[in-house]
Amino acid sequence: MPANSPLTLEILLRGYASGVFPMADSADADDVYWVQPEIRGIMPLDGFHASRSLKRAMRKHDYTITYDTQFANVVRGCADRDETWINGTILDLYQQLHAKGFAHSIEINRDNQLIGGVYGVTLGTAFFGESMFSHAPNASKIALAYLVDHLSNAGFTLFDTQFQNPHIQSLGVIEIPQTEYLKLLEKALVNQAQF
Repeated sequence: MPANSPLTLEILLRGYASGVFPMADSADADDVYWVQPEIRGIMPLDGFHASRSLKRAMRKHDYTITYDTQFANVVRGCADRDETWINGTILDLYQQLHAKGFAHSIEINRDNQLIGGVYGVTLGTAFFGESMFSHAPNASKIALAYLVDHLSNAGFTLFDTQFQNPHIQSLGVIEIPQTEYLKLLEKALVNQAQF
């Protein structure tokens, strides 16, 4: 169902607090839709699984980690694919959320070049992961590993990945019914965590 126009930051945050999130059909689409999956993907903050190859890649330390320094570029990196649900409206709104302190990014850089990252929205002690991208092997996985550790240390209790796919399932993402997700979300919105 299309989101009511115009979509404002307040409506967007209320949507997240209600267990829905926005998507567009493509980069060129005008409409933005609310999505509420019956089965939800979450990353247990104590359940991240790093494969041997990922551990090796992380030990190389031929990269640097930054937070919230290239937010718009991370979103653009996530949108830069053949099929995307990130249109102009979503890009603009999330940049506004970032400016207000509700949206954050983690960036993986090599030789002063952005090679991967993750971005999402925070409310209470919930982090709503929106998307990630990689321009080098393992870059998005490294970003996710650091993000999980960062969220755990900062007092977050829920990492919503929206969906599960084989890529993130191999890292520890599990599926739960939306009804169970909403209970976790309700608890996560009671307290505050600082990203």
